[in-house]
Amino acid sequence: MPIAPSTLDAIEAAGEDAPAILRAALGGTERGRIGLVSSFGTESAVLLAMAAEIDPAVPVLFLETGQHFPETLAYRDQLAARLGLTDVRSLHPDPAQIAARDPQGQLWAFDPDACCALRKVEPLDEAIIPFDAWITGRKRAQAATRSHLPVIERQADGRFKINPLAGWTAAELDAEITRRDLPRHPLGALGYRSIGCAPCTRPVAEGEDPRAGRWAGLAKTECGIHAPAAVATAILSSPNL
Repeated sequence: MPIAPSTLDAIEAAGEDAPAILRAALGGTERGRIGLVSSFGTESAVLLAMAAEIDPAVPVLFLETGQHFPETLAYRDQLAARLGLTDVRSLHPDPAQIAARDPQGQLWAFDPDACCALRKVEPLDEAIIPFDAWITGRKRAQAATRSHLPVIERQADGRFKINPLAGWTAAELDAEITRRDLPRHPLGALGYRSIGCAPCTRPVAEGEDPRAGRWAGLAKTECGIHAPAAVATAILSSPNL
């Protein structure tokens, strides 16, 4: 069933108050029907901590591509244990599809879009079927391509994507991680500001776009799960909602 209009109204009323947005999404009648997708990257701890305070059993979906840095997998386990998250789901690509389409694990080198589709987009598309909406950690400050990111988006399939931290800056996130004394991703200290799969991620230099280290040298800026073409972006005040 679609997300309740009362929940959408409550999210809209919260403005850009991240804890209030999460309370509206996770603390009411939608409990269990809204998932949270997390990369367990350098900025993930704040959103996960806020969500855990409201509902530690919130379904947290992690795309386990098979090509992550070992540090990311260790950080996922450390942070989930620290926050008391009880339903972290690691989503794996279909083994039969891996065997057919990327048996050597090198698809990323010559067709990164196809690699992301196989290892990220398709597993998530299947995993979110039971959910009416999903929460992301995207921020406007992360990249020019996200500069107009709304708090809530209606997708082509009728689901909603909720971005509680849309208006947060990197400095605000860093301060909140410090205030909460949350563990940090170990690669953050090495210059990695946005962390994806190991073959397609590099550290960024001072002054570079935080996502410049993702698919460096390519026109590619998104893995596909947030591709603009797949989303009908809408702000809740629209008369069409």
